[in-house]
Amino acid sequence: MPLASDSPAMTTTTEFDPASATIAVVTYNRSGLLTRLLESIERMDPKPGHLVIVDNASADDTAEVVESFRERIGTKLVYHRLDTNTGGSGGFSEGMRVAYELGSSWMWLMDDDVEVIPDGLAKMGKWAPRFKSIQGRRYDYDGSEFYWQYRVAEPLGIPIPFAPSGFDESGFKEMNSGCFEGMFIHRDIVTQIGLPDPRFFIYWDDQLYGWLASRKTTSVIVNEFVLRRTREIKQWDMGIRHMNASSDAYRYYIMRNRALIKQYYRSLGVYRRVPFATGTALTFGKELIRLVFVERKVRGTSNLFRGLRDGGKISRDRSFKTMPPLVAAS
Repeated sequence: MPLASDSPAMTTTTEFDPASATIAVVTYNRSGLLTRLLESIERMDPKPGHLVIVDNASADDTAEVVESFRERIGTKLVYHRLDTNTGGSGGFSEGMRVAYELGSSWMWLMDDDVEVIPDGLAKMGKWAPRFKSIQGRRYDYDGSEFYWQYRVAEPLGIPIPFAPSGFDESGFKEMNSGCFEGMFIHRDIVTQIGLPDPRFFIYWDDQLYGWLASRKTTSVIVNEFVLRRTREIKQWDMGIRHMNASSDAYRYYIMRNRALIKQYYRSLGVYRRVPFATGTALTFGKELIRLVFVERKVRGTSNLFRGLRDGGKISRDRSFKTMPPLVAAS
């Protein structure tokens, strides 16, 4: 339900201070892309108070690259190397934990395959006095406007692919999803919903986290271009939308992690068996289309079935616990 404009969950009482923000980056074996991101942060004005880099146990020269920026990045740099690869989910959970413990009021999450528009933080900060869960816009690799599915069909648990892309004079649209490639979220909301769930490893984790945030505050996507993607991905041009190529690992987790969403839905009393099963079937069908029309192959379906099988085990786990609020955790 949208909140009234004077709701304390929607508004803040102080003007945005860039030093109160932390950029949290997750990287894994892509030091070349990370270099481009760090160079863009070096050019930022204003800069955040901290930059946290979570390294998912990279085997390349990531550590050396990070250290080469420490004295010139223009902000306090925290390099946090993990012992194992925890996936994007584990990396963002850890990055948000570190940022939270640094006392950050705002956490700006991003992958290593983007670069920041120089005044990106100022653009996001412009909205900070009004909202506490904000998503900016991105340019795609080729400079075109990247479309992100900002609305979720809650009963189905899947994104709405044709939610309107245009903005009116307000400059924002309400959303009930999230994307860790640019999520800008206030610590008050993180306190209430806890850290991102690392059990996802990859996929659906940011959508669920954004949905959880939207249950506590008015979440918005704003008409501000703040990031640019720096990695080209094979796509199928569908005219008004694109469908990206995937991988066997993604196919597995896309199906397995439906069970994690189901467990969260159950815990919050919104799970409905038939609509959610329909969402799972639609997801399966979409992945088959992706295989045939984007990747031009039929091999890979076994990973979808394997994900469904392992997801069934998660669904039947009655001991499953959702991520706790940070107040309760402390």
